[in-house]
Amino acid sequence: MKNKVYRIALLGVTATLLQSCFVAKDYQRPELKTENLYRNEVVSSDSTSLANVSWDKMFTDPLLQGYITKGLQNNLDVRIAMQNIVAAQATMKQGEAGYFPSLSASTDWTHNKISKNSQSGTFLRDLDIDQYQIYGSLSWEADIWGKIRSNKRATNAAYFQTTAVNQAIKTQLIANIASTYFQLLSVDAQIKVAEESLINRNESVETILALKQAGNVTEVGVKQTEAQKYATELIIADLKNNVIILENMMSTLLGEPSTKIERSTFDAQNALPEITLGVPANLLRNRPDVIAAEYNLINNFEMTNVAKSGFYPSLKITATGGLQSIQLKEWFSANSIFASVITGLTQPIFNQRQVRTRYEVAQANQEKAYLQFEQSLLTAGKEVSDALAQYNNETYKFSIRQKQADALTKAADFSDELLTYGLANYLEVLTSKNDALNAKLSLVDNKFQQYKAVIQLYRALGGGWQ
Repeated sequence: MKNKVYRIALLGVTATLLQSCFVAKDYQRPELKTENLYRNEVVSSDSTSLANVSWDKMFTDPLLQGYITKGLQNNLDVRIAMQNIVAAQATMKQGEAGYFPSLSASTDWTHNKISKNSQSGTFLRDLDIDQYQIYGSLSWEADIWGKIRSNKRATNAAYFQTTAVNQAIKTQLIANIASTYFQLLSVDAQIKVAEESLINRNESVETILALKQAGNVTEVGVKQTEAQKYATELIIADLKNNVIILENMMSTLLGEPSTKIERSTFDAQNALPEITLGVPANLLRNRPDVIAAEYNLINNFEMTNVAKSGFYPSLKITATGGLQSIQLKEWFSANSIFASVITGLTQPIFNQRQVRTRYEVAQANQEKAYLQFEQSLLTAGKEVSDALAQYNNETYKFSIRQKQADALTKAADFSDELLTYGLANYLEVLTSKNDALNAKLSLVDNKFQQYKAVIQLYRALGGGWQ
């Protein structure tokens, strides 16, 4: 009995020592070129980034802050992502339990009826045999080649990948809520501009009727002026319809039925924040989708290690013990005890190429994950460059559009006076007023596009989830 114990102990010590003989490689981040991710004209050596600003400091409107908080709590995409994290966490716990042995307990009853004409039946008096059994089985595999360790690391990486995906969803949600909110403010401002223009259009109709009675214009001028008023009413109707659509969109983002959205005004918003990009390498730790892509690469790297371990022998120990008897009354007798210990190395030789196929597929998946990681970084750099270019363009256009709107507004005012004194015709008046209204509406849209570009730049840099 002592010899058996010594053998088992020696085998356990040997297996423990062999665990240091890993063939599995350790993950090292591949070299990625990040210095040229942004366009040459926007390269920055400053490590400070807009992404370092928390979303509640980025968006200071109290109503908007409340909507973002509600969205992070109630949005269905976020809640679905949280359940993905719960599932990944369970898988991670299973991977961490790979070092522990498997233990199971069973009980069974077997009834055999032996043929009288069989070899056994010729000398057995009782041809009906019952056997009662209760036993437990324990099995353990030594992690000689690092398969269990790599599988554990793979499940850990999968968990962190799921967490990073959740962070990416939150970042995109914050950007969508903020963008929709500012778009609502811009449409409100456009409605205000259009309604002010409608008042002017009604006054123009009264003026043109008076001029017609005085014989200065014809009925054509009256109808053209009325048509311009109706066109303004149609613009207001479309803008109000856009408000409903945007409110419905915002409600969906907040995870609630469509309802009216309380909001501030465009004029009440603080000035746009200072634009700071930081170095391109910051995207590796700020962009949740880039982080998720790297964890996906780690997962596939470790799964390649697991597949590679299939080429090497595995050491397993299996022990079974319990009670076995053909008489139920003697089931718990000392004579009913049985036990067995099986240990050995298993080396795959030919198994229809399954091991090699798993390894080659794992290698291909690892290379694909690397390419996706590199692609995510390139996409991040492109989005930063796009958002900054859009912001610069809208900022430039806004300054020009202000001058255009002021000039066209003055031209419309002058044309009214000239028409009154017969120094301009009604077509010149209609054209100048249409141009002034369109310029004012475009000016409001330019302002929204500025805010939208900053929001997109904030998201592109990886801000919002920290």
